[in-house]
Amino acid sequence: MMSILLAAENFHEIAPPVDYSFIPTWAVFLASFVVLSVFGLIIWWFRRKPKPALPPKLPREIALEELDRIASEIDAMNPYLFSIRVSDILRGYVTNQYALPVTRQTSVEFLTVLAKSSPFSVNEKSLLEDFLSRCDLIKFARYEATSADSRLLLEEATRFVKGDQLALA
Repeated sequence: MMSILLAAENFHEIAPPVDYSFIPTWAVFLASFVVLSVFGLIIWWFRRKPKPALPPKLPREIALEELDRIASEIDAMNPYLFSIRVSDILRGYVTNQYALPVTRQTSVEFLTVLAKSSPFSVNEKSLLEDFLSRCDLIKFARYEATSADSRLLLEEATRFVKGDQLALA
């Protein structure tokens, strides 16, 4: 036992580590916080940077998309309601594309204005007149339309919006 005490006297107590840094601990934490904050702000700024805005869709594109959308409903939708919907799409297209007040006029009033002066060709006028008269027949005369009549209306509206100068069906 004595030898253990003698051996213990030869070994000294281990001293704790000595802090020899010239920079205070709080300064290290502050610098880390500032660097991380700046890095986070840079990432945030690049992520929230606005994406370039897409150009607005043209009235022709909008009308064609709506006609494609309604084409899938042609068999499920009542022909009377379908004629109203297709007529609204075509009238909205003419109003937005050519600044003509088609949505506020009856078909007869609009066709009378078209006869005097129009941005449309003869074939387009004829196609539009045929389309509007078919729609009026279904909407106001309560003609018993079928899905074939609805397909014909959709085809005429699509041809008019695309600007095809095809002969009337």
